[in-house]
Amino acid sequence: MSKLTDIYGKSEPGAEGGNFGVDYVINYQIPPNERAEAEASFVQLIQALTSVGIATEVRHGSSKDSLLVFIKVASSDLLVRQVYRARLQDWLSGVRTSSPDKNLSTTLQDEPISEAERLRLIYLMVTKPKDDGGAGITPGTGQWRFVKSVFPLHDHAFNKAWIQKWSGKYLLDQADLDEIRDKFGESVAFYFAFVRSYFRFLMVPAGVGLLAWMFLGQFSNIYALTSCLWSVIFFEYWKQQEVDLAVQWGVRGVSNIQHKRPEFEWEYEAEDPITGEPVKVYPWHKRLQTQLLQIPFALVCITVLGGLVLMCNSLEVFINEVYAGSGKQYLTFLPTILLVVLTPTFTGLLMKVAGFLNVRENYETTDAYNAALITKQFVLNFMTSYMPLLFTAFIYIPFGDILLPFLEFWHATAQTITMSEKPLPTREFKTNATRISNQMFYFTVTAQIVNLLTEVVVPYVRRQAIAKAKEFRQKSSVNDKDHPEEAEFLQRVRSESELEAYDVSGDYREMAVQFGYLSLFSVAWPLAACCFLVNNWVELRSDALKIAIGSRRPIPWRSDSIGPWLHALGFLSWLGSMTSSAIVFLCSNADTHTKGSLANVSGSTFLLGLFLAENFYLATQRIVRFVMSKLERPGLQKERKARFLVKKRLVEENLGQAVEEKAATPGIEASDRITREALEEEARRISTRGHGSPQELFWQRQRGMNETIEIGRRMIAQSAAEDDKASSGPSPSPRA
Repeated sequence: MSKLTDIYGKSEPGAEGGNFGVDYVINYQIPPNERAEAEASFVQLIQALTSVGIATEVRHGSSKDSLLVFIKVASSDLLVRQVYRARLQDWLSGVRTSSPDKNLSTTLQDEPISEAERLRLIYLMVTKPKDDGGAGITPGTGQWRFVKSVFPLHDHAFNKAWIQKWSGKYLLDQADLDEIRDKFGESVAFYFAFVRSYFRFLMVPAGVGLLAWMFLGQFSNIYALTSCLWSVIFFEYWKQQEVDLAVQWGVRGVSNIQHKRPEFEWEYEAEDPITGEPVKVYPWHKRLQTQLLQIPFALVCITVLGGLVLMCNSLEVFINEVYAGSGKQYLTFLPTILLVVLTPTFTGLLMKVAGFLNVRENYETTDAYNAALITKQFVLNFMTSYMPLLFTAFIYIPFGDILLPFLEFWHATAQTITMSEKPLPTREFKTNATRISNQMFYFTVTAQIVNLLTEVVVPYVRRQAIAKAKEFRQKSSVNDKDHPEEAEFLQRVRSESELEAYDVSGDYREMAVQFGYLSLFSVAWPLAACCFLVNNWVELRSDALKIAIGSRRPIPWRSDSIGPWLHALGFLSWLGSMTSSAIVFLCSNADTHTKGSLANVSGSTFLLGLFLAENFYLATQRIVRFVMSKLERPGLQKERKARFLVKKRLVEENLGQAVEEKAATPGIEASDRITREALEEEARRISTRGHGSPQELFWQRQRGMNETIEIGRRMIAQSAAEDDKASSGPSPSPRA
């Protein structure tokens, strides 16, 4: 039997030695009022893992009500077969241009297993449904509700070298992206590749914006034209760039390989017209009925968030530009306080509704579910991020007289609150064209700094404080039960188990919103691109730091693009071409009148009609595309079926049934036997040398599934006993 280190093309520091050969850690919770159910589920967990060829070790968690289950592939041969099976599936799905060699050793020599590929395949072994060859473990749901998380361990030696190297580099190169891809997977690598390309392209609008700010001022036609051309060129460039990266990384078309959602509820089975296999089906027209609920939901969002923006901004205009009484220096902060308090409240509530609708739409695959959720979240982020600027650019500056009823309302309200018959001191309302510049400065400078602090610094400080408090409270309850040679390692694992999961879609969302500020409103403040250029240099490194120390190591998922965010960028690029020209037209003459009025803007009816016509065209285009996507054209179906049959025949003729037999998981009894044999072989090597390393001793303490289950049960029983006898001293602990 070959060693795991023999199947990698290049050893990586800390990949095994620093983590004791652990592939994943399962954070298992034991609620005090559900200990019996948790114990039964724990036994099922170990049995399910063993049945697919995974070795386990159990230790105490970060509290007395949790366990840590350490897992690794028991047999390197099993891992090699999983790699072969995955690459064969890639070939059948069109991701790979040729099938993997039947000689497994030749295949691994030509294309060694990367760390990201290994971790991804092992995670699929844990989480895939049982009928698909996995253990069927879905954290937090159903019978696995006590499984809080399943996560890989950080390679701290790599993380340290990674951060040090990036801190001394101005620009990232392709080698840096390849390194991220091999360590964290293509999904994370595509994000850093996008920010890298975006950063380089920002140099153009930054230079042009600086010149425009110095010589042309705000609302420049030349800058608006340059910004429009830049956004189109960048968008088209990136579409080609992500294809090039997908081909280079060997993941072109990998989005066609979909992972089923465990929560998917199917109604009937039907025969796949291409493969002829039975598939679970949920009628698309039922999903469409649920999707139609998005229309009233969008209207509610516009009403709630739009009303909030109108209320707070009109109040701000009244205080800053109409009110002239005492206490103005303090009242100025009132609209900001209202926005800071109410916006997250309403947004959080609407996000929950969006998540509920997404669940009701009952998507079959994880990718489809995530794409739909990201789209809903983007719409909400669009409203919360851009509505204040849209208010200023399209209402306050050109049509300020529309605000007069609101200003009179606030004047009457303030007069009532003062309970004085003396009229409030006021002045005539005049529009201020610099208002939008001040808002852009806040969103491009102040908000970016605040976001950096709340994203990296504040979580780190809070985490350190919580860790110190927990260490003080539990100093004698967990650490004393650890073996000395494992204590430092287990303490690090417990710390990682308390971290939040890394979500790359959150970072994409920040970049998409930033791109929107630049495309839609930078004509009002040309220095925006300069600020974003500096911010993104810091953002690249802060995101790397967030992955390395601020979150659990991400699951190295594959991807062949930036997903639905590409459509968001295209939408913002298209919308920016119109908003920039509209802002220039409506706001460039704002200083020539006391307050904006419809009579002061010529051609407004024409522009409005053009705008509505363009949106009608896009809406119609989207509807047609949606309907066409639901209708299967016979020609394309026949072509795909023919290709599938050719590949299936080649598999049957050249590889035969042995392929499936090799790829099959061994089952619980065979897996337990493989695990024991591997441990006995390791024990003989240790005996021959006369001593063993801490990693080798770590995996020798529990020999087989039954012993792991027994130790876990004793830990759960001890936890219950400690609760029952809190006043007495700690009882002896089983040393795992």
